[in-house]
Amino acid sequence: MAEKLHPALMITNIRNFIPLTLEMESGQYTYWVELFKIHCRAFQVLDHLQPATNSPTPAAADGKDTPKPIDKDLWQRLDAIVLQWIYNTISNDLLHTILKPNSSAAHAWKALESIFQDNQNERALYLEHKLVTTKLPSQIQR
Repeated sequence: MAEKLHPALMITNIRNFIPLTLEMESGQYTYWVELFKIHCRAFQVLDHLQPATNSPTPAAADGKDTPKPIDKDLWQRLDAIVLQWIYNTISNDLLHTILKPNSSAAHAWKALESIFQDNQNERALYLEHKLVTTKLPSQIQR
């Protein structure tokens, strides 16, 4: 019997589902979060944004409370897909601010939440990044 493909594996272009780009100055964080959560819920990966436990056991698809075990490799692949969705729907400035080696979707989600919920440390990190990457005009020749 062939194994059923996970719905999230079928998404080839996240921009078809979430057409806006989250930017620091845009004030669209609330809209972006809602669209992203709806998308994750529809494709059964909402638990990757705020996992209840550290183990890869999402709720069963039949709606019952008993968790359905999931293969660790599939869990990691789905987490990488959700992380790609996040990265592909935010601005380059935000991407450079939250991008960390070996990150997870939940870590990226939490970092964005911290930035937009006026967490002083994350905001300072963002502003420091903006300052460091600001290109000054070349000196005027005399």
